[in-house]
Amino acid sequence: MSEPSDPSDQFDDIVDAETDRDPDLAVIEAGSRTLRTQGGPPPGDPVPGRPEDPELDKALREVETELSTRWGETKLEPSVTRIAALMDILGEPQRAYPSIHITGTNGKTSTARMIEALLGAFDLRTGRYTSPHVQTITERISLDGAPISAERFIETYQDVKPYVELVDAREEYRLSFFEVLTGMAYAAFADAPVDVAVVEVGMGGTWDATNVIDASVAVVTPIDLDHTDRLGGTTAEIAGEKSGIVKQGATVIMAQQPVDAAQVLLKKAVEADATVAREGMEFGIVSREVAVGGQLLTLRGLGGEYADVFLPLHGAYQAHNAVVALAAVEAFFGIGADHARTLDLDTVRTAFAQVASPGRLEIVRTSPTVLLDAAHNPHGARATAEGVSEAFGFSRLVGVVSTSGDKDARGLLEAFEPIFAEVVITANSNPRATDVDALAAIAVEVFGEDRVVVEPRLPDAIEAAITLAEEEAEYGGAGVLVTGSIFTVGDARLLLRRG
Repeated sequence: MSEPSDPSDQFDDIVDAETDRDPDLAVIEAGSRTLRTQGGPPPGDPVPGRPEDPELDKALREVETELSTRWGETKLEPSVTRIAALMDILGEPQRAYPSIHITGTNGKTSTARMIEALLGAFDLRTGRYTSPHVQTITERISLDGAPISAERFIETYQDVKPYVELVDAREEYRLSFFEVLTGMAYAAFADAPVDVAVVEVGMGGTWDATNVIDASVAVVTPIDLDHTDRLGGTTAEIAGEKSGIVKQGATVIMAQQPVDAAQVLLKKAVEADATVAREGMEFGIVSREVAVGGQLLTLRGLGGEYADVFLPLHGAYQAHNAVVALAAVEAFFGIGADHARTLDLDTVRTAFAQVASPGRLEIVRTSPTVLLDAAHNPHGARATAEGVSEAFGFSRLVGVVSTSGDKDARGLLEAFEPIFAEVVITANSNPRATDVDALAAIAVEVFGEDRVVVEPRLPDAIEAAITLAEEEAEYGGAGVLVTGSIFTVGDARLLLRRG
């Protein structure tokens, strides 16, 4: 009998065969099929794997293939004309439920998951729409805290497909990959039906496909420089685009912001006659202590104080996400405006204790510890570096880094340089990944030649990093951090997260 092939080799073979497809869909297909060969996701994993039924898996892949023929998420025509036309022909499903809309540069998905958990704990049926996904496309649309099933994803696509084709025929450009998924999410939420939708902006705000909802609560997580070619070269310009989600009479929950961004957001709020609650003023973190498996928080919400809240996530930035999420849910329930009270403390504690955020300082292996984090810009990298230093105390930490070509790779590497003993430069499976040699040249300038290792294949890079981490008899205090892109994290998760 022949020896079974190495899953990492299978992963490369699949990616090579998918290079002519939409980059997002190539990663979906390659990663998911690799995971199947490893026996599926670990028990309790919040990230779904591929369907075990071959026929169902085939049907899902057919939908993914059809979606891949559309504009990918990096090709945009800045308007909501097409998605508005689709909503109109579908009967405006996005108006069948109230919404909480989330924009910002970093922290959107984690904040969305926390808001979802809190609303669910108060017995509300939730729909959550987030992007991008870590491993599988069905992650993007969730009901009651869990990604929709492959069957439901396929059914929703088939339901909206005739209407999508009608809009395609009428408009100058066909609906994009992201626009179709957004339409599917809104339709799925109306069909469920949900009590409230938690919606993460894809990019920007004003012309983002999600911005056909009239959310009563608009959340703005920290704004920094990212997607500058599309959103603007300053945080003020970026804030101008993101402020487009603020609707007339809404409540704006604003995380700590650069001064120029805060000014833009406040001006927009005044124009929309919106109520503003600012982190550090109307709400904030009272205290924070590092705890086993996470952190213990005392939070001041819009209605009062919430003591001894355990959050099973690492990093100060997650505590900030938590208090923003808490304020958003309070605002949704009218606390701070119509009601001067707090939410039930035990329910809040229960909700936060159950929060998971895959790919955000996620431990996927021990001895040595291997962490995955989707930081992809300097702001996110700095937050991750601080979180790692605070929570883990590694005696030796080795980085594995692959970035996307349109990101500030130098800024990201400079943020990680103080905490990495060495860095292994590699490539993820996405065709938009930064060229390995180009990224290595930047890394040498930042780290020095002696601290840089180059391994073009991610499985080899992870193996090299683990070997480096275990050197010099530091096995017990060693660690590896895989980072630089959501695609890097997704690929690594498939290779390492086996339960």
